[in-house]
Amino acid sequence: MTDNSTAGRVAIVTGGSSGIGREAAVRLSRDGFAVVIGYSGSQERAEHAVQEVVADGGRAIAVQADVADETAVTALFDRAEQEFGGVDVVVNAAGIMPLAPLAELDLEVFDQIVRTNLRGTFVIDQQAVRRVRSGGAIVNISSSLTLLARPGYSAYAASKGGVEAVTLILARELRGRDITVNAVAPGPTATPLFLDGKPQELIDRIAAEPPLERLGQPSDIAEIIAFLAGPARWINGQVIYANGGSAA
Repeated sequence: MTDNSTAGRVAIVTGGSSGIGREAAVRLSRDGFAVVIGYSGSQERAEHAVQEVVADGGRAIAVQADVADETAVTALFDRAEQEFGGVDVVVNAAGIMPLAPLAELDLEVFDQIVRTNLRGTFVIDQQAVRRVRSGGAIVNISSSLTLLARPGYSAYAASKGGVEAVTLILARELRGRDITVNAVAPGPTATPLFLDGKPQELIDRIAAEPPLERLGQPSDIAEIIAFLAGPARWINGQVIYANGGSAA
């Protein structure tokens, strides 16, 4: 159902062609947001996401942009303003997760992780600060791996630790703007980013770890994003760990 507080508002969702980003884009559209789906890879997947929003009665466009490229990100925000008149919510769901023990990780891969996950968030947030209207929200995506400390995830978790630091500081820098800034830190979630390349035995073992004994679903995380993007005006400068009760 469209809420009067969100009708006519506009959201940019990076990484919106799959996984958590796609689910968040669809969920926000159901709350009345016009959605700009940012993607870096498959145009076909992005267009399918747009079609899903439109079929559900929403408005959406897909815009290709490398989140770490300030010129491309500026153009992404320009397009949102041209198509829908402004920007109210920004969700940073773009990310990559190559895995290896620290001693074995190629430093070029490390640089790619930092470029997409940390620099990408910084560049998107920098443009969001300049564009998001009063009453808006910025939602970054971190990871519960900053607490769970699972072997093989050192580079990924380090990049997400940086995302959390940016989030907490930016919330304080926006004093007086009536813009909230929060991060959602999912645990293992059934997305291609998590599932690809993992044997089923490992997936089953990780799924059994939380007390709820399952993987998170993209819809679980999208509900939290929609809450932070809409009614959760008194939650600000926080990291919300969404992992079914997994303990560090």
